[in-house]
Amino acid sequence: MPTGVRGALVQRVSARADGPLDVTWLALDAVRLPLGRIRLHWEPASLTGWDVTAHLSLATTEVHLASWPAAPDDWPRLVRPTLHEVTGLSAALALATAALDLSNSLAPT
Repeated sequence: MPTGVRGALVQRVSARADGPLDVTWLALDAVRLPLGRIRLHWEPASLTGWDVTAHLSLATTEVHLASWPAAPDDWPRLVRPTLHEVTGLSAALALATAALDLSNSLAPT
């Protein structure tokens, strides 16, 4: 991970098992993640591989989503299924929230 960053913001997760995991670097001074987004952080493990962690931004806080200690060098392939499921769930919740907000705004008072 380059100097001056605190992780990578997950931009897109392919549905294919061998598909890409697109990220952009997050600067150390980044205030907080956008709602429903995932931040990845990785560093060399003590013996072999990589210690990888994922955090998810919720409405009021950022929560620890998952950890993959001592993951092999091809760790993006290992974490992709979890990230794909969580991004899909987050998108579904955002859509349901928007639909509920619209329904409430259209309801007679």
